[in-house]
This record gives sequence, C-alpha cells and structure tokens, in this order.
Amino acid sequence: MSLSPIHLLHLSLTHHSTQIAASLLSLSEGPCILLAAFNLQSLLLLTSAPPPPPPPQVDTSLLNVAEAFSEDQLWAASCLRVRSFYNFTPTAYAIHDHKRDLAQREFEALKERVAGKREGFRRVSCINATLPLSELSSFSDDLCAECKFSDNGEDRVVVGTLDLNQCLRLPDEITGMKPEGIGADFLRAYLSNVCVAKELHRNGLGYSLVAKSKIVAQDWGITDLYVHVAIDNEPAKNLYMKSSFVYEMDEPAWQARFLDRPRRLLLWTGLPGMQL
Repeated sequence: MSLSPIHLLHLSLTHHSTQIAASLLSLSEGPCILLAAFNLQSLLLLTSAPPPPPPPQVDTSLLNVAEAFSEDQLWAASCLRVRSFYNFTPTAYAIHDHKRDLAQREFEALKERVAGKREGFRRVSCINATLPLSELSSFSDDLCAECKFSDNGEDRVVVGTLDLNQCLRLPDEITGMKPEGIGADFLRAYLSNVCVAKELHRNGLGYSLVAKSKIVAQDWGITDLYVHVAIDNEPAKNLYMKSSFVYEMDEPAWQARFLDRPRRLLLWTGLPGMQL
C-alpha cells in the first residue's frame, strides 16, 4: 500500500524527533523528562500565523463628540462601559440578564452623578463619541444593538465614552497634588470610565474624547486634569501621553492588593490658564 505525502511527512518528522530525543538522552547524566515538542501537531502549532486583519476604518467626518444629556444616550454609554470593562463567557447562563443588570446599575449611578446628586462631586459630564448606525451596521451587530440611541430622529451608536469629574478626589483612587491650597476642589478634575468599542480601536476615537474633555474642563475653569491608568495598560498610557499627560505618582502596592486590582498610575496635565 502506498503512503500519502502527509503520512511520509509524519514518518520523517517522527524519525527525526526520535533522533533528537536520543541525542538529548545521551547528553543527560541523570533522568530526563522529554516534553512532546517534536510531534507533528506541535510543529504545526509553531508555524507562524498570519497577522491579524487591520481594524475597520470609520469615516471620522461623521463622528460627533459631545456631552450627553438624554437618558437614551446615557443608557447607551452605560451599555458600552459594561461591554468594555467586563469579560463574559459566551456560553454563560443568563448572560444577557447579567449584562443588563450591570448596565442598569451604571445607568442609575451615571444619572445621579450627571444630575449633581452624588456627594463629593461638584460637577460631572458624560462625554460620548457617536457615529451613525448606517456607518457601523457592517462592523458589529452586537455593538449596534446594545449601544444604539436616537438623536433627533437619527439612529446613532455610542462608540466611545468617558466621564469628566470636577472633584477633589475619586473614591478608591490616589489623589492629585495640583493645585495646592484653597480652591483645589474647584480647579481639579479627573477623567474616568474612559473606553472605546473594541471593534473600533486605533481609529483615534480615544484621542478625540480626551481632547473634547479638555475643552469642557476649560469651560468649567479647571486648571489641573488627572487620569488614572493601570500600570500594565500600555495602549491607554500611550493615549494619555499623546494627549500631553505626564506621570505624577503611582499607587502604593498595598492599596492595589487591598482593592484586588493592578496598580495604577496617576497622570496629570495642566490646562491653559493654569496659575503656577
């Protein structure tokens, strides 16, 4: 019976792997544990995979970055945050109900902050980046279904969001040092909940969100703007450095352990008009 080319390849690889294993054993002075690194499957797994496809490019001329006020848009922003900050197993039981419950909790808290009802916050603005639904319908049905809202009769999708918080400090976060003295709670602000739909990373949406937040902060009279970022989140750190943030301090290791999360860096940028 003749052998197919794949059988011949397998026999050849097996022969060579046996020779390599024998050579390793002859070089070893003691017991040697050989991993199954020479079989055909392992060799096939080691072959280089094709590079991932580039992210879909969106028409940024259709992008709108603005403060959100309607409950419809605040709900869409809450849904995007749940998609971005939580990992879900697709086969998990009642995953839809769980995601909706998380979104509902964020929605209620966001409404409270924006309405000025949360103690410790002088003012909070939700800033969203949105695109027309028609621009995204071919990218992700899931994103369009979960983060859609209606704006003057046009269906749009929240593709990026953040909060701008005018306050002295954020709960469970390290506190900025600038400005010092009286008036710090008026002049200091923090960015939080910064996220962009994973399907649309590397489209400049995060940079546009941060740029808009600086404009709003200046309108409020803010002179010192802060953001916290996980120490191992290189893409986020690159975004903020590109947006003129600089390192101020990092979170103590004990605090990160206590809160069961990666350590965070505190980054700062001064806005025009800052009193030195």
